[in-house]
Amino acid sequence: MILFPFADYWMLYAGFTAFVLLVLALDLGVFHKNAHEVSVKEASIWTSVWISMALIFNYLFYLYAHWRFTTDARYLAIPGFDADAQAKTTALEFLTGFVIEKSLAIDNIFVFAVVFGYFAIPKMYQHRVLFWGILGALVFRAIFIAMGSVLMQYHWLVVFFGGLLILTGIKMFFAGTEQTDLSNNVLIRMLKKAFKIHPHIEGQKFFVKKNGVRYVTPLFLALIFLELSDIIFAVDSVPAIFAITKEPLIVFTSNIFAILGLRSMYFMLAGVMDRFAYIKYGLASVLVFVGLKMVWLNEAFGGKFPIEWSLGIIAFLIGSSIVASIVVDRRRQRLEL
Repeated sequence: MILFPFADYWMLYAGFTAFVLLVLALDLGVFHKNAHEVSVKEASIWTSVWISMALIFNYLFYLYAHWRFTTDARYLAIPGFDADAQAKTTALEFLTGFVIEKSLAIDNIFVFAVVFGYFAIPKMYQHRVLFWGILGALVFRAIFIAMGSVLMQYHWLVVFFGGLLILTGIKMFFAGTEQTDLSNNVLIRMLKKAFKIHPHIEGQKFFVKKNGVRYVTPLFLALIFLELSDIIFAVDSVPAIFAITKEPLIVFTSNIFAILGLRSMYFMLAGVMDRFAYIKYGLASVLVFVGLKMVWLNEAFGGKFPIEWSLGIIAFLIGSSIVASIVVDRRRQRLEL
């Protein structure tokens, strides 16, 4: 049973979407109206703001769910329905989905760094590219989530995506750490064939017109590549959250909140990502665990693996990989002295 069907809660979806658009408008139109290089301090503050907003929303969502579950006759009529327990589970599902998406977004950060380096995008213009990239990602994630809410009703598709997550995790676990070369990337070659490319960056412009001919700038190419990359990442991240909850509303809100803070997290971590050598093992382990939930664990536990255990396991896998990275990096720095 879906506790928050779209037909009954479409105003909640609309209100949340309006809130997101308002926040993005303030972000670009007020706080980042003028192009500038985002400092680590500024990025850290904004990262804290986005995470705080997600946690505040989580608490308000818990209060709202508890109120609906204890006052709506539809829920009260369900035999054995525990409103208190279900409200807590709902809040934990949002938090777990947010943690998963936030963790998997670290892979996006590596891609951001590689793409900006390849197209030689100055730091002062990177925020603009990421802003429009994130806006596009929100649209595509909404589409993927809407599709997933329908497709995930079929057990064989759940098993398929679960197996895909396991394979992706195993591949990530054994992948090398060499620098990615985009010059031979098929997406880059397609973009260069599809557009007339201006060789130089013209301020914040995505398009320039020279001698009556419209060209795209490297900023636009970087934007398109990031959008296409996010679509590929969504194939992993969206099914991963559906493994935690079957509620599209929770998948949508937790996913969107995680994406909103992706830009600031990039500027905060871009300069120190090389110090987190073992983070990929944590991410790979999370994908394998979530895949196992879809393929086996949920069924083994009567249709639903305990959400408290899921949150604890995911936090342990990511946390331990971060701690291991910090310990090894500090040991390396001491040896270099």
